[in-house]
Amino acid sequence: MAPKELDGGWGWVIVAASFMAQLLAYGSPQSVGVLYPEWLHTFQEGKGMTAWVGSMVAGVGLIASPVCSVCVENFGARPVTVFSGVMVAGGLMLSAFAPNVQFLIFSYGIVVGLGCGLVYAATLTITCQYFDKRRGLALGIVTTGTSVGAFIYATAQNELMVLFGLDGCLLIIGAVALNLMACAGFMRPLNMPGYYLKQKAALERNSGEQLLEKSPLEDMKIMTGSSTTTTPTVKELLISIDSKDLNAQTETKKGSCLSGVVIMTIIKKKQQAYSKYIYSMYEILQDQAMVAFCIALFLFSLGAFPPVMFIEDVAQSQGLIEEVSLIPLVSIGAIATCVGKLVLGMLVDFKWINSIYLYGFTMFAGGFILFLIPITKSYLGLQILIAVLGFFSGNWSLTSYITTKIVGLDRLTQAHGILMSFGGFGIMLGPPVVGWFFDWTQSYDLAFYFCGTCVILGAFILFILTLPCWNRKNVEKAKPEI
Repeated sequence: MAPKELDGGWGWVIVAASFMAQLLAYGSPQSVGVLYPEWLHTFQEGKGMTAWVGSMVAGVGLIASPVCSVCVENFGARPVTVFSGVMVAGGLMLSAFAPNVQFLIFSYGIVVGLGCGLVYAATLTITCQYFDKRRGLALGIVTTGTSVGAFIYATAQNELMVLFGLDGCLLIIGAVALNLMACAGFMRPLNMPGYYLKQKAALERNSGEQLLEKSPLEDMKIMTGSSTTTTPTVKELLISIDSKDLNAQTETKKGSCLSGVVIMTIIKKKQQAYSKYIYSMYEILQDQAMVAFCIALFLFSLGAFPPVMFIEDVAQSQGLIEEVSLIPLVSIGAIATCVGKLVLGMLVDFKWINSIYLYGFTMFAGGFILFLIPITKSYLGLQILIAVLGFFSGNWSLTSYITTKIVGLDRLTQAHGILMSFGGFGIMLGPPVVGWFFDWTQSYDLAFYFCGTCVILGAFILFILTLPCWNRKNVEKAKPEI
């Protein structure tokens, strides 16, 4: 596809499919705050231990982002999304039969979390491939799928638990998640994935060797009443030639010393590929702006994610409300995050706005809101604060855009995987730390002060390490001596 054909056409179908994929995958994990009080009541475990379920489902997929990115790069967005649909649906249905929190950590936390990570990597990668000038807007729309999903699923899960109980709720949500495979059907690849390129290269090599001996098309002639033949497709050649050649080669090499040489050559090639991958990761982390962004995202995730999970329990423990309301606080935060992603995604497309500084501003504002939550003594106040915090948490839509600006589109998949792994560690550690603070002090006040400090510290580090003066110093060092 030529560059002039980007930013439109089938790209908007990709945006719609990616939006729905993120909605279906992240709907339940992003509204886990509704399930959290029910798990506390069912399993009678401490808040720190139970918090691992929500932290794992949000963090594991992000920590595994480098692996997920490699899967997308090698196999493409479509097959990866199909496989992730099986994982998400299977994990949710398996969680309905969880006998304890430890099993729930595996089924809901790890299995569903890995499935979400695959969906996230696939949808963002294919959206960036189809868009250039409108990439910020496209990514903003796609990433709002998680927020819209959280808004819908928070209310839906609450009602389903009333009607069918916790187990029935998880089974129904798991069945709905199977629609991820339908979304994958629309993800037409723009570029041929690495795995298929290797297959094509093997095909060309094998067909070239056979043409020297005899035509490989003799077995595939399609007679139409005359002596004319039709040229087979690449897929047909892969089925016929590649399988025959593989059998012929294995038969000739059996019992010969060449087989050992071939195996050693394959091992060396694999080692070189892994070494090259590790070295490219090292090169990416040599960029000071990229390192600052990774640290900032880790601290932001550590501090800003726990309110999503604990805000309902905060309201109930302070006596502001007896049970989850018809429109939960999680839903209010989710719809505000949706608006934030769209607004910030549009703002970042303006050339006069620095995307890194915009991200830093949202971190400062979010940290300030976290300091206000402990001193708020009304349910209306909590609704306003969670809405404002949700809006600034929409800065997740900027991560792919900023990463592309720092390292370029060629390294986006790998660099974004590294970045998301930092965010995953923050998300995975945040809720258990807040739960332990409550178990220790029997109050959320100290925990939220800790969260606010982490977020503001991350913003400060991001501002300091991305100042223009660092670029001038690097340019001066790069000047050759006369």
